[in-house]
Amino acid sequence: MTTILVTGAAGLLGGEVAAALAARGHGVIGLVRKNRTVRHGDGEEIETRDWNGSAPAPGEVALVTGDVGEPHLGLAEQDWRELAAQAETILHCAAVVAFDAAPEIYAAVNVGGTRHMLDLARLRPGGPAGFVHVSTAYVCGERQGEVAEDGGEAPVHFANPYEASKAEAESLVRQAIVGGMPAALARPSIIVGRQSDGAIGAFDSIYMAFRLLAEGRIRTIPAEPGATLNFVPLDHVVKGLVRIAERIEEASGRAFHLVAGSPMPVDDFFALVRSYPQFANPELVTPERFDLDMLSPAERRFHRRVAVLYSSYFQRNPLFLEDNIEKLLGRSGPAANGEMMRRQIDFAIRAGFLPVESVTA
Repeated sequence: MTTILVTGAAGLLGGEVAAALAARGHGVIGLVRKNRTVRHGDGEEIETRDWNGSAPAPGEVALVTGDVGEPHLGLAEQDWRELAAQAETILHCAAVVAFDAAPEIYAAVNVGGTRHMLDLARLRPGGPAGFVHVSTAYVCGERQGEVAEDGGEAPVHFANPYEASKAEAESLVRQAIVGGMPAALARPSIIVGRQSDGAIGAFDSIYMAFRLLAEGRIRTIPAEPGATLNFVPLDHVVKGLVRIAERIEEASGRAFHLVAGSPMPVDDFFALVRSYPQFANPELVTPERFDLDMLSPAERRFHRRVAVLYSSYFQRNPLFLEDNIEKLLGRSGPAANGEMMRRQIDFAIRAGFLPVESVTA
């Protein structure tokens, strides 16, 4: 049994990871900020207690309130040091995942938060704690083709400031590895619901784009021929993170792509959307042919405010290699095919997030 500190424990990914680690007999300290409700990815609430300075028992989740954006997480000095002494491994999930946050927010949370958690790991008596940093596969930026987990050329351009902030945070972790910390980088792609039934506890990020498409608010999409979408089920990501945390000494110094074994062609995704009679019928055009002036005023507003945040994902074809994670898990990620994605859409319909009836009815 290991005591593992999970940041962002009240978030979608952090809650599921905390639950999975507790189910495997680890003592979990969950760092939360305002929301103290920790849930499974399907929305089921997880039983927790307040962290009072005592280490959690095997299978227990104890919550401590703090802010990764603050030095010492905003904790009193004694609590900061006690937390460092208890955390044998840190699994750092907390981050701002929106694509349109202010630059200072990314700097404070995604970059500064990583720096503060590394400071906590270094403070552990007897040597640094293990450290698993949850990044994104899209730290490759706008690179195309094969993307290795380790090494490779640095991206010239990022599609959004979120990707850039994650790349900067990764550089801090790499510096810590050079300094002797047992640390690894975990890089999920576009996280969707469970593979078996599409269940997910919160509809955010890419799901907002799904709804705009389904409701017909966005009817014209600039997309490159041959572009792919790398959708990965939540449960594959969680299994990978748990395995990396449990085997951090073996995983140290490496990056792990938690991605689909084969991505979904953009054309196939839109064919799936069109197969639902209640959904709108979006048109794909090449970026060269796309012109905001050809859109209606309402659609133009949605493109400027929302669709532009996700448009790059319909124009890229990164092929994420999985050599490291295959060795650790014994398998690659599941295919992001029409069958798996239909389960995601069907769950979102049952949950009331996507329309049950035609938006024009």
